[in-house]
Amino acid sequence: MIALLRVFAVAIFAIVMFIFGCGYCLLSPRNPKHVFTFGRIFGRMSKVFGIKLDLRIPEDAYNRGQHIYIANHQNNWDMFTVSSAVTPKVVTVGKKSLAWMPLFGQLYWLTGNILIDRGNRSKAMGTIDQVVESVKNSDVSVWMFPEGTRSRGRGLLPFKTGAFHAAIGAGVPIIPIVCSSTGGIKLNKWDNGHVIVEMLPPISTEGYGKENIRELANLCREQMKQKLEELDSEVKDLNKA
Repeated sequence: MIALLRVFAVAIFAIVMFIFGCGYCLLSPRNPKHVFTFGRIFGRMSKVFGIKLDLRIPEDAYNRGQHIYIANHQNNWDMFTVSSAVTPKVVTVGKKSLAWMPLFGQLYWLTGNILIDRGNRSKAMGTIDQVVESVKNSDVSVWMFPEGTRSRGRGLLPFKTGAFHAAIGAGVPIIPIVCSSTGGIKLNKWDNGHVIVEMLPPISTEGYGKENIRELANLCREQMKQKLEELDSEVKDLNKA
């Protein structure tokens, strides 16, 4: 019964977001400000699923310069958890197939996010060049998921290098964002416990070039892996209390 009510609530939410969200975005289509606006709205939906969301970001997070943001990518719950950490003037990079997802896909494109064809390497690299130019020629930051796909309970997957190529090419720092594991969240559970989303300190790309991109990727992954373990341990204790 709880699951049915939540599915109904999500359906209503999706329809409302599509109608009013797309209408709102059409006033200034593909404006980066929309990503922050709708990220916050989606984050508030976490309460509907019985999630106690703990967002941990620095006080100056909304007033920083340009960065490449990277986050772990677990499952569809990311829309209602990690989305809350999006800061102003940030666009995300997602799979091209998202554009075909009913309701959400069209809103995702209209809000100004970048779609990448991961199945075509040359097109994917062309999109990375587009990311670099977007950062260099505007005041926009870019959010990417370096795992390249949802981990679905397999821990932090190996990182692809696109985000790190973009950060080095644009000459901007990297800011990792880590969300505690959400594999235990169920539609039919009234209380799905705590989920912590934390923004880590910036990692400088100075001194890194194309020849040591993998070194930079491994450094970021190791910091995120350690933080994920810490957050999961904290969540376990909080849910026992």
